[in-house]
Amino acid sequence: MENLVLSCKDLYKKLGKKQILKGVSFDLYEGDILGFIGPNGAGKTTTIKLILGLQGINSGKVTINGYDIKNNFTKAIKRVGAIIENPDLYMYLTGYKNLELVANMYPEVTKQRIDEVVKLVKLEKRINDKVSKYSLGMRQRLGVAQAILHNPNLLILDEPTNGLDPEGIKDLRELLKNLAKKEKMAIFISSHNLSEIESLCNKVCIIQNGEVVETEDILKVKSESQTHYEITVDNTENINKYLSYPIEIKDNSKFSVSVTREQIPQIVKTLVNKEIKVYEIHEIQMSLEDAFLKKTGGNTID
Repeated sequence: MENLVLSCKDLYKKLGKKQILKGVSFDLYEGDILGFIGPNGAGKTTTIKLILGLQGINSGKVTINGYDIKNNFTKAIKRVGAIIENPDLYMYLTGYKNLELVANMYPEVTKQRIDEVVKLVKLEKRINDKVSKYSLGMRQRLGVAQAILHNPNLLILDEPTNGLDPEGIKDLRELLKNLAKKEKMAIFISSHNLSEIESLCNKVCIIQNGEVVETEDILKVKSESQTHYEITVDNTENINKYLSYPIEIKDNSKFSVSVTREQIPQIVKTLVNKEIKVYEIHEIQMSLEDAFLKKTGGNTID
């Protein structure tokens, strides 16, 4: 059985008169990459602050590796690495010197571990250059290197792909997947970038108005009970008259319909009976953005 790394149970947080979190609960296991998504103001940043002990919890519980963050902070936070917003780097120093400064805070981090981490984030060729000469993507990878120096099994990242070009995003994606798979690290990512979450994470937690709408495997979230099918026929002119399902006419020969798989044979039968020729049927997989919009009733991520 997978080891439970992070558990948030029934978290409530009030700031002034405003209730920010209303019973937020989810679990994160080793090797999982969880995407934490929601509109601005949904409670993502507040949740991260509660997990890291940066704000007090009104009620509820956060446990990391079995330790309560409120009652046993030192042990709970010991195996946690985090980057909130941008990595904290000394631009006038080399990448290696930045890592040495962080390593000084952890007596167990050896030179061998620094070299190992440099290799993990693929900065061997540039680690002795000044950080001011690094691209944004390289700085982000150096930030991850800092965060994992002390061998954490939980990595928390807030908007890690912000400002990165496609190559930087690709490099970071490969790095995080590698950490989850080979290091068995549990990775928690708060992000607005739904397409990136879709390609990076295996699980997603959707939060709206301080409440968790759903926590599930991404593939399961996307495979809704109703799926889109694109159907090619000889003529779409009278399709709306013959079918009573949600339909979108694409052009003279194609339309899409939202139905279950089991309803497709009946649709084909109806069309054939109306002497409409059916040439092709393609299932259109729902994107994470489509699933998100459906779960949140159309709320966008700004």
